[in-house]
Amino acid sequence: MTDLSKPPPAPAAGPEPVPVPVPVPRVGPGAQRRTGIDAVLLPLAGLLVALGVWWLLTSALEVIHPAVLPPPGAVLSAFTAAPGRFLEHTGDTTVETVVGFVLSSVCGVLIGLSLAGSRVLERMFMPLLVAVNAVPKIALGPLLVGALGWGQKPVLTMVFLLCFFPIVLSTATGLTSTPADLAELARSLDASRWQAFRKVRLPAALPQIFVGLKVAMPLAAIGAVIGEFQAGESGLGFLIVQAGGVGDTATAWAAIILIGLMSILLYFALVVLERFALPWVRETTSRG
Repeated sequence: MTDLSKPPPAPAAGPEPVPVPVPVPRVGPGAQRRTGIDAVLLPLAGLLVALGVWWLLTSALEVIHPAVLPPPGAVLSAFTAAPGRFLEHTGDTTVETVVGFVLSSVCGVLIGLSLAGSRVLERMFMPLLVAVNAVPKIALGPLLVGALGWGQKPVLTMVFLLCFFPIVLSTATGLTSTPADLAELARSLDASRWQAFRKVRLPAALPQIFVGLKVAMPLAAIGAVIGEFQAGESGLGFLIVQAGGVGDTATAWAAIILIGLMSILLYFALVVLERFALPWVRETTSRG
């Protein structure tokens, strides 16, 4: 007969559960190679789709009149008829875009540094910068021609006016939004103001600054073309005006496509520069 006054015996202790390690996904050489292939094939696939839609609308279905958008074959023929002429104008526009972008980048970063370093300067000049940015730049074209004449000076000024504000804004925003833990770490180490800026604030702001630069790069190309429309003596914008004046839409569209290709190359050159300048960003962030 069982004695109910005694507690039941404790169950025998089994082996402790062994923790199962969670596999951490690693990007191997095969995945990296696949990513590189996709980076080439997917843009090419998108280009082929765009060309197919273009050919379908202009040649097969004839939905769009050739005077508005010529077929791809006509645009290609216009380019192959005088490739040297197109490349010469492309070189002029590229130089104006790059020079104007560099000037606006240097001035924009310096202005952003000033605004981030002084609350008084920010309150004094930020409304003026917003007002200048809000003015339609194409309205300033005749004034720039009257003040600076024809040639590269008004074109570079147009590039500067069109793309400096995103750089100023991104620089000021990046320098005034340093992570609190990094700022506290600099204070705990008794870092000087210059040391905190050089070691903490500037590296933390560089990703944001590059965002402004990448926004400004296409705007620089737009500014160069607008300047060439109104004051240029060469360049793709000047070529578009000339071709449009005589109804040569195939040449005009060839120049427009070259503007797009130039902008793509300059933008991705900036992306490559960002990857070399900020190698830690890709290691500490994830696109999910």
